[in-house]
Amino acid sequence: MEVWMQPQQSARQRLVRFDLEIDPPTQVFSYADSFGNAVYHFDVPQPHDLLTITARSAVETQPPAPLPDSLDMGEWDRLRSEFLRGENFDFLNPHGFARETDALRVYENDHDIAALRRKDPLTALRALNSTIYESFAYEAGVTRADSPIDDVLKARKGVCQDFVHVMLAILRSWGVPARYVSGYLFTDRKHGDRSDPDATHAWVEAFLPSLRWVGFDPTNNSEVTERHIACAIGRDYSDVPPSRGVYKGQSESSLAVGVRVSKARAALAEPEFLRVTRPMRGGAAHRQAISGAAREHQQRLHQMQQQQQ
Repeated sequence: MEVWMQPQQSARQRLVRFDLEIDPPTQVFSYADSFGNAVYHFDVPQPHDLLTITARSAVETQPPAPLPDSLDMGEWDRLRSEFLRGENFDFLNPHGFARETDALRVYENDHDIAALRRKDPLTALRALNSTIYESFAYEAGVTRADSPIDDVLKARKGVCQDFVHVMLAILRSWGVPARYVSGYLFTDRKHGDRSDPDATHAWVEAFLPSLRWVGFDPTNNSEVTERHIACAIGRDYSDVPPSRGVYKGQSESSLAVGVRVSKARAALAEPEFLRVTRPMRGGAAHRQAISGAAREHQQRLHQMQQQQQ
């Protein structure tokens, strides 16, 4: 089993803490994939009826720098640079679910997508983001994790990864490098968010030479904000699923996923390094013992401070 669940370190996002718990307990290994994502992998060779993967993170995020209202039309010429195209080869070519199809060309004609490209790249990106939001309804269960974009184009409804694949395919056909970002969203209905707060989230990052990578969320018709928590980047969903693996056993099985994102009341003072993952041991009694030791240590510090006063 492999998991892509650790939030990234970036200019606008600081990883304070990350813990990964596996039950049944097992040894966990890690590596960085070709896109620089942290990937954890493990085996559970002994027979078991249930596998639980629990990832807990604490992250500090900052709002991205405000984007300008528009760019000059020369940005299209800068996007045609051979150096830029070579550096972003992976994010300029069709891959997996993000590829042009006959159904996508029909969608583009119906919504006059070609007209958007007559604007500057940043304005075109914003308009495409809004067009996808307005032309698709958000509804879970209509598509699957392995659904091609033709499914969402036919149903005109789907979830975040479907909308991202449509946007990626169009942007790459325009010659704009674009990548798939998986992560979490602190959902806020007051901002008009329609994505499921109990699920992982996905959005698009596009490369504009004058601005570098900029994020757009076609599911919620927004630019990426401090409420977006990035875990991994890839060419499409198949590069960065939250978890992927195989098991040997009965064909009847079920998968349940739960996500909870909440605001921390205060900044957490933890060292800035990747925490070594560990299997669960000792259960509740062990956790209570650790908690009791921590309280004892805190009481001793308090007594020492009073004596110094």
